[in-house]
Amino acid sequence: MTAEEWIDRFAALIGEEPLSATTRAELLELAATAAHASERIAAPIACYLAGRTGRPVAELAELATSVH
Repeated sequence: MTAEEWIDRFAALIGEEPLSATTRAELLELAATAAHASERIAAPIACYLAGRTGRPVAELAELATSVH
């Protein structure tokens, strides 16, 4: 099973719409920024926090680059 298939199936199980290719790319950018600026464990938690805000992922990915 590919990552995309797994994510789409998980989204369906939790009652969410599948993510667009753009949103997936933005989330991966955010995760990469968090992981490379800190420790790998920062990536999933940063994505979780981003999801809780309801703000555009691209905006939050940009903000993540300013964390020092």
